[in-house]
Formats: sequence, structure tokens, C-alpha cells
Amino acid sequence: MTRDEVTAFVALGANLGDAERTLRDALAALGGTPGVRLVQASSLYCTAPIESGGPDYINAVAEVATTLTAPRLLQALQAIEQAAGRERPYRNAPRTLDLDLLLYGSASIDSAELTVPHPRMGERAFVLVPLHQIAPGLVTEAMLKAVSKQAIRRL
Repeated sequence: MTRDEVTAFVALGANLGDAERTLRDALAALGGTPGVRLVQASSLYCTAPIESGGPDYINAVAEVATTLTAPRLLQALQAIEQAAGRERPYRNAPRTLDLDLLLYGSASIDSAELTVPHPRMGERAFVLVPLHQIAPGLVTEAMLKAVSKQAIRRL
């Protein structure tokens, strides 16, 4: 990692269409984004929807090194979502692709457009389990225990 790069973590999820392929394509798109270098990605995981309906989700977490600011990285993530056909008809609607910026270095951001660390990441097994796989130092056993009743299956 270069001096001007920041380590960030991105959650990926999809439950419409060919969700596995969509996530693999999104990882490729993320790594191909100027100013973003894909460092590693977790395995894919299958989880039931939380606070929504529709088919099960396919989820993963990616670690990236980026020279983009957090707001610019968010814009890049939203562009990848739109390219995959993402629509936002209502909160927690089933989706072709969802990319969430979980962590951006050690930054704490609370703006109208972006909150980092992601405010609900500690409540979701589909975030914590894959994040623990690639960055175990960021997820404690207590955090994993808190979401242990949420079904999650590694693919």
C-alpha cells in the first residue's frame, strides 16, 4: 500500500437475478475503478433477507486500497450499482446489487450522504462473518456472538 492510499472495506450483496455472478462482476468493477485497488475479497455467503422479502442474498466483503476520498469512493460504488441495474423503490427492497462502504481507514464520518463506520454493520452476520474472514482483527468474538442466531452459509 502506498502512502496516499487508505484501506477501506466494502460490503456487497445481491438477491435478484444471478446474484453470484453479479457479485463477481462487481468485484471486478471495483478493482477496475481508477483510484481503487482490490486487495482481497471474502468468500461468498448465503443469507436470508433481514427486514425485507425476496430470495436469499449472496454477500461478501472486499478490502480495497484507495486514493479516493470517502465521498468519491461512495460515488464509485453507486455507479457500479447503477451499472448493475440497481433500483431503490423502497427501503430494504430486493436488489440486483448493494454496495455499502463499511470502513474508510480510521475515519468517522457522519454526513447526510455517508456514515462511516456503517451504522448497522455490527448488527449483521452477513457483514461481520465475511469481514472476520478477511480482517479478523476488526471483528471480535463478542461481535460474532451477537449475530450468531442469524443464519449464514459459506458457499
